[in-house]
Amino acid sequence: VQLQASGGGLVQTGGSLRLSCAASGRIYSSAVVAWFRQAPGKEREFVAAIRWGSGIKYYEDSVRGRFTISKDSARNTVLLQMNSLEPDDAAVYYCARGTQYGTTQNSYNYWGQGTQVTVSS
Repeated sequence: VQLQASGGGLVQTGGSLRLSCAASGRIYSSAVVAWFRQAPGKEREFVAAIRWGSGIKYYEDSVRGRFTISKDSARNTVLLQMNSLEPDDAAVYYCARGTQYGTTQNSYNYWGQGTQVTVSS
């Protein structure tokens, strides 16, 4: 299983980006795909997750209402639409896949390589 994250870049405060996480191989209905982020000098933190089968979504409080996680089943891809970006959102964003929902890294077995999001003030 491989995960490929893409879509990061430089955006101004208030701008938008859409991240993509493409998975190789089939994603089973029991899977959960999540996004985490890690800013310099900080711990990696949970951002959002989606249950592949049911589509149930979860968000970290600071991004709820600004970020939207979704899935494209035909492309085995999970998207993270990020709107109203703030400097505090700047980080390397990672996608991850596991078999149970959780907000800690050890809930997820497979990780992508990360994509950099930079927000200028």
